[in-house]
Amino acid sequence: MNIESAAKTFETQTSETLIIGVQKHREQMKNWSAFSEFYGDVIDTWLHAGEISSDVNKITKLPYSGSHSSLKRIYFVGIGERKNITANELREVFATVGKELKAAKVSDAAVWVESFTTDQLEEAEVAYLAGEGLNLGYYSVQNYKTSSNEPNTYFDQIQFVTEANMEDVIGNFEVGKIYADAVNEARTLINLPPNLLTASDLADYATELAHIYGLEVEVLNKAQMEELGMGGILSVNKGSVEEPRLITLKYQGKPEWEDVIGFVGKGVTYDTGGYSLKPREGMVGMKGDMGGAAAVLGAMRIIGETRPKQNVVAVIGSTDNMVSGDAFKPDDVITMYNGKTVEVLNTDAEGRLVLADAMTYAKQQGANYLIDVATLTGGVIVALGKDKTGALTNNEEFFEEFMGAALETGEFVWRLPLTESDKKRIRKSEVADLNNSPGRDGHMIFGGGFVGEFAEGTPWVHLDIAGTSDADAPHALGPKGGTGAMVRTLAALVELRDN
Repeated sequence: MNIESAAKTFETQTSETLIIGVQKHREQMKNWSAFSEFYGDVIDTWLHAGEISSDVNKITKLPYSGSHSSLKRIYFVGIGERKNITANELREVFATVGKELKAAKVSDAAVWVESFTTDQLEEAEVAYLAGEGLNLGYYSVQNYKTSSNEPNTYFDQIQFVTEANMEDVIGNFEVGKIYADAVNEARTLINLPPNLLTASDLADYATELAHIYGLEVEVLNKAQMEELGMGGILSVNKGSVEEPRLITLKYQGKPEWEDVIGFVGKGVTYDTGGYSLKPREGMVGMKGDMGGAAAVLGAMRIIGETRPKQNVVAVIGSTDNMVSGDAFKPDDVITMYNGKTVEVLNTDAEGRLVLADAMTYAKQQGANYLIDVATLTGGVIVALGKDKTGALTNNEEFFEEFMGAALETGEFVWRLPLTESDKKRIRKSEVADLNNSPGRDGHMIFGGGFVGEFAEGTPWVHLDIAGTSDADAPHALGPKGGTGAMVRTLAALVELRDN
């Protein structure tokens, strides 16, 4: 995207579309008189008559027929009461504008920054939220229709009308765009059909990402995992013709490899449920069962762009979960990478087995803190709905630090309890150290709690994004399909650590 670096006024900006925030009380709007003079006094009459709405997320589109050479249209965007609108709401407002720009095939626009400022949100923050929101809203899902001959349009130029320091405005917009681009990349991975995204394809993507940003990368194949004894990933993979991969990315932002945050992602590229076979309705959409891996890769993309002074290791266990004569089955007893044995009671509780081996490997790579991200259980949807990410932890201080990042990004996370009683049920087996499916009650807690057994003493947060990773319908920040949930929060945690 071309981001204009010269300071712009209404008269000197050269875009065809101008985006302006409209607050309920125009007398509180910063420099409104300058725009009124540019457009003409009639704009005040229209505002007073309610022809231009100040309701949050309402867009009034008007043509421009004045003397300006390039300007053709103005989007008046309602942001309500100046004192009330929050950063999260303004991000959604800009996403709504992005959707409108996409629908109208607008590829360049100018934003009057001051019109969106409030007592709490100054120009730099507005620019950041515009970078996130406009680019999140502009995203569209790729299709494979042979009849589709309509070329894609791209939002490729932005200008700013502002009296603020242009370098600060542009810099903050660029950071917001970096975050949005990473979320959109994660969305695209989640939306890919499973025949186009196998474990080896995911490893190739991660390797390319590492080369772009100078990250250290390692990809273990099946033979190497067999040599190490990674019984969790290998058992899930037994029914597949596609080899598994264990992907590791390292970013070193400090002189010494210490104080390392570990991200662990579930990369199950398709989940049939194995011999505990899902019903037809439950199997459709399982191409997105690698949403945790997508979130981790998206976060690593942001980290590669922003270069924080923090060490990060990302480990992704990737395979599909298929049915064949070789597939693992209920009643199997498997040995995990750390030596613990597991009685398999449900082959559709496979993600926790993949994550467990990846967690152990992340610790071996130096992780001092662990966050695992996974589309792990339907139980989290039953408990919290589809708009909340469920969390577990073994460390209050680390969880509070993580929640600071979640509040910063506006991604809703709700912690559930993990009690000693829950742990006893996970450890209940007559033939093994653990069982992988204690029951349907408390399903989310048992799934995440199983993964927590492999964190042992390391501070750990579990994120179940089964509800938030995929949207059934268009939503405030984007279209139906993959959402890129937790990409921004993981990256924000690392950024906050750098401050």
